[in-house]
Amino acid sequence: MIKAIKIRLKPTNEQEILMFKSVGCARFAYNWGLSKWEEMNKNGLKPSKAKVRSDFNNSIKKNKDYEWLNEVSAQVTQYAFEDLNSAYDNFFKGLSKHPRFKTKRHSKKSFYVRYDAIKFNHGKVNIEKIGKVKYKTNYSIPNLPKYNNPRCYFDGRYWYLTLGFEHNENQVELNKDLSLGIDLGLMNLAIVNCLGKPIKNINKSLKVRKLKKKLKRLQRKVSRKYEANRQENKFIKTKNILKTERQIKLVHRKLNYIRLNHIHQATNKIVKLRPYRIVMEDLNISGMMKNKHLAKAIQEQCFYEFIRQIKYKCEFNGIEFFMADRFYPSSKTCSSCGNIKENLKLKDRIYVCPKCGLKIDRDKNASINLGNYKLA
Repeated sequence: MIKAIKIRLKPTNEQEILMFKSVGCARFAYNWGLSKWEEMNKNGLKPSKAKVRSDFNNSIKKNKDYEWLNEVSAQVTQYAFEDLNSAYDNFFKGLSKHPRFKTKRHSKKSFYVRYDAIKFNHGKVNIEKIGKVKYKTNYSIPNLPKYNNPRCYFDGRYWYLTLGFEHNENQVELNKDLSLGIDLGLMNLAIVNCLGKPIKNINKSLKVRKLKKKLKRLQRKVSRKYEANRQENKFIKTKNILKTERQIKLVHRKLNYIRLNHIHQATNKIVKLRPYRIVMEDLNISGMMKNKHLAKAIQEQCFYEFIRQIKYKCEFNGIEFFMADRFYPSSKTCSSCGNIKENLKLKDRIYVCPKCGLKIDRDKNASINLGNYKLA
């Protein structure tokens, strides 16, 4: 089993410049490879990462106009084509959209790190072409000859090194009588069939609401600055605009980490119940996002991230994970007698069974049905 850890780096100014250069080179190689891949497709040729990488090495890296590519590790550009190949594989499997060009403003600032050059010693980690960088972590990191998919990335404020290594599976004793059903919602993040209280929606907390209010105020502020510095049809970026935009990025970063931390705590709490299986609905999240009234609330709940975390934590702890059929009527089915109430509306928050008279919260009823899904 691969265990992933994240380490916060403390690079010097010179090292940080090299890191940003590595990010730029990785983005350039990815975009060049994507353009080449599409060109080969149009010409009726069969593209592959090996052909694209070979063309890049022969036509670009040997060109004197692109000598700046040699200032960073060769693995940075080579693994950009691995990422491109993975993007196309996911596209053909229907797991993601068609690969798009990366932009300096919106793309994640990350690059691959050569695994056999990584060495940890006296609070410093050696990274090829960058040197020995100070780091801070609460993990005990083993010095291994090989790490899995090590990468550096910048989150807008700090640099991090993420890597994985082989780790023994958790040998926990599971409760063979406990089948968990989890119903995701907007009022609450998740309702679990065996928990008395639902897992709350962190976006309704005072801290998040204050941050969202601050974000709205900063966005209005920067919009007024753009209008004030408008010249004909052009917007002039001043130092004050750049300063305000950085503040906006930091607020977005803080909100993102609050939501991720809440999801980690929620999924960890669920897995610690040690059920032998967990059942969730197969939600059409992209379809749900098309509802203009609910799209923002659905996005803030991070349903996809919640499901992803539950999946890998189940795999790590040996718990069976099931996705119920997308058209399974978990909300319309009575958890007591099994009667299906066809005329149940979205506004009906209390489920009242016309057959046995059961009165229960709609989401709690759905979670119980998911827990009993396909049980013998």
